[in-house]
Amino acid sequence: MATVKIKQIGSPIRRPESQRKILIGLGLNKMNKIVERQDTPEVRGAIAKIPHLVQVID
Repeated sequence: MATVKIKQIGSPIRRPESQRKILIGLGLNKMNKIVERQDTPEVRGAIAKIPHLVQVID
């Protein structure tokens, strides 16, 4: 299955708790950290909820 690389570009400080939980669910917790996840609708939905905090890397 295809994978997607996700980079955290925003800080969770002063963000709603739900957005912080989404970052943790994706495995992100520090600025500029990059994780690789399977490209599923669930992961794409999580990315869509916090586009100001993450960036998809090709």
